[in-house]
Amino acid sequence: MDSFDRVKAARAKGRPTGLDYIKKIIEDFTEFHGDRRYGDDSAVIGGIGLLGGTPVTVIALEKGSDTKDKVKRNFGSAHPEGYRKALRLMKQAEKFNRPVICFVDTAGAFCGLGAEERGQGQAIAENLMEMMTLKTPIISVLIGEGGSGGALGLSVADEVWMLENSVYSVISPEGCASILWKDASKTKEASECLKLTAEDLLSFEIIEKIVPEKSFDQVFSDLNNLLSEKIGELSQLSNEVLLEKRYKRFRGIGVG
Repeated sequence: MDSFDRVKAARAKGRPTGLDYIKKIIEDFTEFHGDRRYGDDSAVIGGIGLLGGTPVTVIALEKGSDTKDKVKRNFGSAHPEGYRKALRLMKQAEKFNRPVICFVDTAGAFCGLGAEERGQGQAIAENLMEMMTLKTPIISVLIGEGGSGGALGLSVADEVWMLENSVYSVISPEGCASILWKDASKTKEASECLKLTAEDLLSFEIIEKIVPEKSFDQVFSDLNNLLSEKIGELSQLSNEVLLEKRYKRFRGIGVG
């Protein structure tokens, strides 16, 4: 598969969404709502549950299942209150020593007038800053699209994983083609230039793991085991070591 084939696979109709992963992997999940400032954003699902008996906080960018649900979820493009809700839950997780798992699937943060008026850029920036120093383990898994700052706002983690057919990029291929060539027909070329596949990002050491997609039932099973194992490892580290490793992880990207 070439890069644009991966993009199409990441966007494919019927591909499991964040809520599907929560239902399949997390037991006794209880959803929390609201950012305590403005309102609740249905594009971001967050709450607590059990992963193999371990209490965890789970946050997912949710695109929706059918047309009505997609509209409700704003097609997975979160408003600032969504990112603030996510940060509220992460700070709560830190207080109670719960690891954080993020499932990321978004074309990007919502760029409408209302979102900008309510501080979209600041909300994402605060997440980046706070996640870097959050004193509890964080693992982010890209399960579909990982678009721009909308994805990065939930991806400052101790480890970042990608499904085999997910993508992660600073901009969509369509947006890149329109900027570089003023030609939407060059989307395929833009996909190659962006180096947005899981294989590309693993080679650049931007992510730590690729999860194969033999079947989604197998993906759910593999993630359950892999997440449980890695959270167990990270939970053994002191806060000082955890934060130092996280800092070095991001400072090392692009070096050498």
